Amino acid sequence: MIKITYFVHGTTTQNEMGIAAGWLPGELSNLGIKQSIELGNIVSNKKFDAIFTSDLKRAVDTANLAFGSKFQIIQDKRLREADLGDFTNKPISEFRSNLIEYIKKPFPNGESYKDVETRISKFLNSIRRKYSGKHVAIVAHHAPQLALDVILKSKTWRQAIAEDWRLTNSWKPGWEYYIRE
Repeated sequence: MIKITYFVHGTTTQNEMGIAAGWLPGELSNLGIKQSIELGNIVSNKKFDAIFTSDLKRAVDTANLAFGSKFQIIQDKRLREADLGDFTNKPISEFRSNLIEYIKKPFPNGESYKDVETRISKFLNSIRRKYSGKHVAIVAHHAPQLALDVILKSKTWRQAIAEDWRLTNSWKPGWEYYIRE
């Protein structure tokens, strides 16, 4: 079994403006920097065998601020946010209420949530052997976390979207997932 603790990146300037970053690098806001440092303090007593992060700047910066001095951080582009295509750099309000529409159908000129699920499945398969019996951390984004809910918690995409902690602002310092063998 592999234990995964999943962390979302800190608040970005785009988050504060209600703008969708998608595959843009994103920039942590002052609040996001503070959150990332606090996250490092909150989990300072935890031991991880590996820290993985999306290769997008906002996730890399969060991982470096929270874990950088204690752990090697491994960037993996499969952990990126969904490619939002034409919705990138647009107000989230333009598509937030219609997310289920993009479960199978790609965002215009982007990818679907099923595409993200495929990426995350490939990532999970790639860590199975090397990290069996280990505890890894992931620092990433919205869509990969929902994909973990689908893959590892047997939720449907509709359930994962409807139960997303972001809808109730019920953030916590890490969500746990398990890859059972």
